[in-house]
Parts: sequence; structure tokens; C-alpha cells
Amino acid sequence: MSVSSGLSGRYAKAIYELAEEKKILTKIVDDFIRLKELLMESHSLSNLIKSPAISKTDKQNSILKILNKAKAQDLSIKFFGTLANNGRLIIINEVIEDFLSEVSRINGEVKAEVTSSFALDQNQQKKVVSAISEATGIKKIILLTSVDKSLIGGLIVKIGSKMIDNSLKTKLNRLEIAMRGTN
Repeated sequence: MSVSSGLSGRYAKAIYELAEEKKILTKIVDDFIRLKELLMESHSLSNLIKSPAISKTDKQNSILKILNKAKAQDLSIKFFGTLANNGRLIIINEVIEDFLSEVSRINGEVKAEVTSSFALDQNQQKKVVSAISEATGIKKIILLTSVDKSLIGGLIVKIGSKMIDNSLKTKLNRLEIAMRGTN
């Protein structure tokens, strides 16, 4: 397992190994994804976790209530309860990311971040995944999309540390720079 070597990576490795041992990895992944989505949607939950004014016990009780209400696996509940008890909820997002990234890596999946000037529909997303797969030879691609209206047109694709910027905005900027050089 090659998750990041920091504190969040150690927690992610621990939950991964426990989930794998208990043969409930898929269920734990589902719990982590639901919690990640909840953290992104709920500013009040995010603020509760980050606030130094809220006690460790209150944070722990809150996260346990949320996970119980979501019918999370006992292992997930115990794990996040321990994270809270150790005063480590502040790194919850990093732990979730490290864990999900490692599961994806082991499954042979690669994340591709695609930024476009408008929201891509399902058909367009399938075409982008197909084009990326064809260009890279990677079969399992997880597409993460975002919109940046300033791009005007085209796409920016990031896979790991590689970036392909085929946006109209960048092409216009390059043209402007090239034209300045000819004067």
C-alpha cells in the first residue's frame, strides 16, 4: 500500500487494512464517499469539525450521530469515532482522500480532472473518458469535472501531474504573446 506517508496516510492505511481483513472494503468505500459528499455539502458540519471552540467530545458525538443516522458500517463508525477521540477530525478530508485514492490505485483506476467552459452532459463525459482511455491506454478512468466559464471553449485535462490545456483561452493567450514578439 502506498498512501501518503503523513498522518492522514497512516489513518487511511489502518482503515484500509481493517476493511480488507473484514472483507467489507466496498461498504467502507461507500461510507467514505457519502461522508465526503456530506462534508462538501454541509458548511455547518465542516465548520463544526474545524472549530477549535467545539470540544473533542462534542465533535465525536456529532460525527457518531451522523454516521449512525446514515447507517454506516460499524467499522466506519468506530474509525471516525477514534479519529475524533484522538483530536484528528481536522484531517478528516485528507484521510478520506488518501483512503479513496489508494482504493482507486489498487483497483487500477485513474482520476482525470476535466475543466470545461460548460457542464458536460453524460454523453460528452463518455466521449471524454473514451478519448482519455484511447490516448493513455488506461481502462478505468474516474472523471472529475468542473466548469470555468473563462475558458471560452475547449478542455483542460489533468491526470496526476500531467496537464493538457486545449482551452480557447490558452490558445488566445499564446497567440497574443506570439503577436507581441513579432512587433
